[in-house]
Amino acid sequence: MRNSPLQSVLRNPTLVGAVTVLIVILAVFLAYNANSGLPFVPTYRLTAEVPNAASLVAGNEVRIGGVRVGIVEEVVPLNDEDQDGGTKAGLVLKLDRDIDPLPADSTVVVRARSALGLKYLEINRGDSADGFAEGATIPVSQATPTPVELDEVLNTFNTPTREAIRVNLEEFGGALAGRGPDLNEAIGRLEPLLPRLERVTRVLSERDTQLGRFFRVLTRTSAEVAPVAETQANMFAVLNQSFAAFAEIARPFLQETISKTPETLRTATETLPTIRPFLVNNRKLFVDLQPGVAVLPESAPVIESALRAGIPALRTSDKLNSQLAPTAASLLTLTDDSVSREGINALTDLGNSLNPPVRFIAPAQSVCNYATLLLRNINSLASEGNELGTTIRGIPLEPPEGPNNEGSPSTGPADGGEGSNVVNFLHANPYPNTAAPQQSVRECEAGNEEYTTGQQQIGNSP
Repeated sequence: MRNSPLQSVLRNPTLVGAVTVLIVILAVFLAYNANSGLPFVPTYRLTAEVPNAASLVAGNEVRIGGVRVGIVEEVVPLNDEDQDGGTKAGLVLKLDRDIDPLPADSTVVVRARSALGLKYLEINRGDSADGFAEGATIPVSQATPTPVELDEVLNTFNTPTREAIRVNLEEFGGALAGRGPDLNEAIGRLEPLLPRLERVTRVLSERDTQLGRFFRVLTRTSAEVAPVAETQANMFAVLNQSFAAFAEIARPFLQETISKTPETLRTATETLPTIRPFLVNNRKLFVDLQPGVAVLPESAPVIESALRAGIPALRTSDKLNSQLAPTAASLLTLTDDSVSREGINALTDLGNSLNPPVRFIAPAQSVCNYATLLLRNINSLASEGNELGTTIRGIPLEPPEGPNNEGSPSTGPADGGEGSNVVNFLHANPYPNTAAPQQSVRECEAGNEEYTTGQQQIGNSP
């Protein structure tokens, strides 16, 4: 049997060895260039600007959603500076044609691939209808968010921080030692709190809550109190004495206070919305009371005397209050009666009729006591007499001599005694002050004014 030409070639060791060496060289070449992309495969090239390309080198992967879509072909520094004064880096990307075009709102971020410093570029694909053309540049404004490097995280645990963590672990360990059952019971009782905590955290996460602003303000507050940290530490040391004093009354007083506080807070939560209008009105009342409070130091003695006088009356007010109910019932019955109503209306008309003369007479009576004097004089007229009747006493007065005296016709009021040795002056007051309406002076002048000698006096005394 004769051999075929193919079998003759395969039996040639030199030719088989040469083919094998060629295949190995081709495999090595493809493996060496695999990180830069396979030859003869079309690619989609872009340039991405990033603020910092530290530890990122040519050949690092480019991923979208964790899937490798290309490589970083070259890392080049850019000469122009950004707004912060630092330099940027340009990453020349060789991407698969499958993602062409990349949406124009896509973002890039440099992320760590391992703890040893290996990096990769992650692209967060956008949803814009527009895309980057071949050779376009992704601006640095779309290199977000700013990544946090592992060494930055590790640098936060410097020597003072590590020492503080060690002290905290020791202190918290001593505080929690032997309290496992209590912690388990506390965790079990936290279950009803979790739904409420979820609602609270949902509110805190809202943009309108501005929780981030709270922490920024808290940072500034901490910076303000930092200079007085030693003083505050001394304050806590002094507080030890106060808490030692509280320890003596911890049971049962503080214990009962703490145990009754939840019920008190629950009651307050239910009642405070109801009494809110009352509190608002109280605020208005206190605003109105401010002028009175301002003069309170001057009026305090008078108020004290009034309170002292009012205490006995208040002590007897219970008996009066017990009698007011039947009295009020009787008055109600009286006012509902038609006959009584007619009498009350008649009395009202009588009061309205008497009001004008009473307004005139009352001041004169309160100031000059005319009614009492009238009754006394009438009694004097009727007190003396005989079986035929009473005797009215009178005192005859001799008129003074001189011109225009009261015993003869006169041409005018007596005003002196020219041509006579008798001094003759007229003193008359037809409308003396009695606190009557239209009189500004409140006094009882008639019979009480001083006698002015040597001059005529007609009308009220000055």
